[in-house]
This record gives sequence, C-alpha cells and structure tokens, in this order.
Amino acid sequence: MQKLQGKAVCRGIVMGPVSVLRKEEQQVKRRRITDADAEILRFTESVEQSKLQLVELYDKAVMQAGESGAAIFEVHRMMLEDEDYLDAIHSMIRTEMVNAEYAAAVTGDNFSEMFAGMDDAYMKARAADVKDISERLVRNLKGEIETGLLYREPSVIVADDLSPSETIQMEKENILGFVTVHGSTNSHTAILARMMNIPALIGVQVDLEQLHTGMTALVDAFSEEVIFEPSEEMRKKAEEKIRGEQEKLLMLQSLKGQQNITSDGHKIDIYANIGSVSDVGYVLENDAGGIGLFRSEFLYLGRNDFPTEEEQFLAYRQVLQTMAGKKVVIRTLDIGADKKVDYFGLENEANPAMGYRAIRICLKRPDIFKTQLRALWRAAVYGNLSVMYPMITSVEEVENIRAVTEEIKGDLDREGIPYQVPEQGIMIETPAAVMVSDELAELVDFFSIGTNDLTQYTLAIDRQNEQIEEFYNPHHKGILRMIRMVVDNAHKAGKWVGICGELGADTELTETFIRMGVDELSVAPAMVLKVRKKVRPCKALD
Repeated sequence: MQKLQGKAVCRGIVMGPVSVLRKEEQQVKRRRITDADAEILRFTESVEQSKLQLVELYDKAVMQAGESGAAIFEVHRMMLEDEDYLDAIHSMIRTEMVNAEYAAAVTGDNFSEMFAGMDDAYMKARAADVKDISERLVRNLKGEIETGLLYREPSVIVADDLSPSETIQMEKENILGFVTVHGSTNSHTAILARMMNIPALIGVQVDLEQLHTGMTALVDAFSEEVIFEPSEEMRKKAEEKIRGEQEKLLMLQSLKGQQNITSDGHKIDIYANIGSVSDVGYVLENDAGGIGLFRSEFLYLGRNDFPTEEEQFLAYRQVLQTMAGKKVVIRTLDIGADKKVDYFGLENEANPAMGYRAIRICLKRPDIFKTQLRALWRAAVYGNLSVMYPMITSVEEVENIRAVTEEIKGDLDREGIPYQVPEQGIMIETPAAVMVSDELAELVDFFSIGTNDLTQYTLAIDRQNEQIEEFYNPHHKGILRMIRMVVDNAHKAGKWVGICGELGADTELTETFIRMGVDELSVAPAMVLKVRKKVRPCKALD
C-alpha cells in the first residue's frame, strides 16, 4: 500500500485498476536541408493538417465537455496562427537550414520555457499548450498517425502529465479518474477534467516506474489523496463512500421540478452560469430556473475578426427562444485580463486583471459596444432578457452606458427595426462599486455580485497565483460584510440582487446568503440541484 497527497482539480471518489501512461520523448533529429522554401512549404502543410485535426478534437470536446471546454482547442488553433511562433520556426529553417521537425521542436521548447518562467499563473499554465501544439506539428511532419488512448475497462489514468489532446481523445466512459505528477489547477487539462466531471488529482509525487498497469488505485479527491493497492478495509470504506456519493446523486435527481423555497416560505431563484449557446442544454438538464450569467465572450474568441451584429443577434435569440420565457442574464463583453483576442489590438499589461478590460474597453471603443447592444436589444423581443455590465466602479460609468443605450434606441427607431429595452443591471465586483452601491442602485434594475473578482480585489490577491493560495480566503469577513452592504442598498432601492461568482455555489454559505436577503444564486449547471437541496431546509428569517 502507498498513500500519496495531491491537489484536487475535480472532486469525487473512484476506485479501479491503474493504467500507467508512459510517454516517450519525441526523438527529433537535426537534419541539414538545401531548399528552405520547400521545407517551409512542408511545414505550412503540417500546420493546415494540424488545424483540421483540432477541428475534429473540438467537435469531440463539445460532446464530452460542452462548448466552454471545447474552446481550449480554439485556443490551440489560434496558437497555430500566432505570428511570433510561426516566424520563429520560419527563421530557424532559413537561417540555420534545418529540417522543419527540428525547428518546430526547438521553438516549441523555447516558447514553453518562456511561458513556464512567467510569474502569472495563468500564463505559466499555457506552457503545456505550446508543448502540445509543437508535438502535434512534429508528428504530422514525421507522418505519424495520431491514435486515441483506448482503454478496454474503466481505469484510473496515472501519468507524468496529460495534454488537452490526450485528455479529450480518451473514451470518457472508461476513464474513472486522473492522477498526474505535474500539472496546474489553471491548466486546460484541469479545466477539461472539471467540465467532464472526472475526479482528478495533480501534483502527486509518485514514481511511475514503481507502478504497473492493473494494480488498484483509490482516488479520493475529497481528501486529496490517492492510495495504491489499498488494504481490504480501505476498499470496503471506499466502496461505502462511493455508494453514498451515488445515492446523493440519485437523491438530487428527485429534486428536479421542486421549488427553491425555504422552510419558512421564502423563494430563492437558482439560475445557471454558462459560456456558450450549446451549454443551454446543461441548464435545462439540471432544472435551473434561468440563466444568471451568460458570458458573451465566446462570440469573440477563436476567430480573426469581430462578430457582426447579425451573428450576435442570432446567437442571443437562439438562447432566449430555447429558454422559453425563463430569465436570461447576458453579460456584455468581458475581454481583457486572461482573455486575449489578437484582433482587439490590446497591448500587453503588467497587471491585466486591473487594466484595460470589460466595460473600459466598451466605453473607449463604442463601435464594438454599440454593435453588441443593438444585437441584444433586437433579441430581447424573443424572450425574457436582462443585460448586465461588468467591472463597474462609478456612477459616471453607468451614466455613460445609459447615454450609449439612448443612442442605439434612437438609431433603431429611425431604422424601423423591432427591439425591446431589456432589464439592465451591473456586476458588483470592485470594492469601489460596493461603497457607492447605494447610488448605483438608483440607476439600474438589479445587481449581480461577481465574488471571484470582488475577493481578489478586496484581498489584494491574484486568484491565479498558486504561491499565495493559502492567503486567498473567499469567506473573509470583509467579503461577507461587503455582500451584505450591497444587498441592503439594493433592497432599499427596491432592486433585486444575485450572486454569480463561485461563492454562489458554496453550500457552506447558502444559509448565510439567504439570511442576508440574496434573491438569486447563479451557479454552474451541475450545482443547481445541490444548492436547491441546501436552500429548502433553510430559514430566511430568524
């Protein structure tokens, strides 16, 4: 028996046979060439082949992990269009007269090391993505056929690390869990594990050479440990715990169709957060009362130019029609920080989380903002739409937004285009917005508290910096007092207030939020029934 600790990136408990994934390092030989143009043409063909493969992976990822998880492969495709990356490979081929395989491998290593050495945790996690892309290019240049990782029985996959490509090519029904030596909570593989709901541990210091395929592993991502060859007593306890988790899932299913009403008769709206049109299916499947946060960024990612008004209108209309009268809260564009889009022409910033992003871009680039608002106003005719604006810090910003909305109303009137003015609210995710929430409440229809950013800005902690995770405390009294202040100020003005950040799904705080008077909780679709279960026995009043 061997017990090791790790870090959970997706909670759960599983037990089953180990399948050790040992990857051989690609052997890439440096070979001198005589025709650089011909070699660059060969490289270009491998890039196009790689793009086609990524389209196939994207389609498979949509089926297994939803549109949000599949967006990872859009990011990979964009990397294959990155001028710096491609120019570096072209330059090495021409100046050193070397084969494309060698140039792609060396450039991939260089870029990967560059990302790995960055201070920002999100950028550090991109090192694995660059490595994945470069290895794909080398395989295609060498004419090697990419095969999926097939397992004949449900297995616990143990590896040094897993690339997104390897993860998504596995047959989900035969993957019990992941255990890796390396990896990051912000890596795309970790994101995929969460989207596919596969229990996973990273940072487990296991010697892969001491493991063999077929031995038993118990992965308990609740206690963040893996046990290889557990004792008979441990197996029995694990089986009981696994049965308990399965019973909980069945019990949660029985809550479908039930009301979110506390024991003293107070109704709480429980909505879902989603990132694309195709995620609406998860909202309906999990019986959410509506959509409390629809991230509109997916329309801008993975493409080479701005989405047109018509493209946006059709996407918003589809969501509203599918939701059939249930509330849909769409957040306007929140590009910037960790969401980079080349065609926006944004400069690199030392601290992008506190820089040029979200509503700041919209107000400085009214052409982009007006296009989105026109599409939203037109779509509002087809359902119960609310629009909310992110990263607000002042009354002046809201007044500027109102001026823009008046302009688009006038334009649509003159053009004779049918529209409807939706309910409009703002996200409270900065301490400044909290402190002037009494004034802001007079100007908007609702508040939605984005606890992720509110926590990092209040505690002065980058939530993606793993080195200071121990200091990141979303339950901090200061955060909870801010939430209460926002709720009180909203209610004084007769406005509703919700929470759409990760704290909304924190069932340790559900009763606290209900007693504060929070009207709505918007959570990941998979958390809707868990939060409903927590709400029903609560009392809203003492």
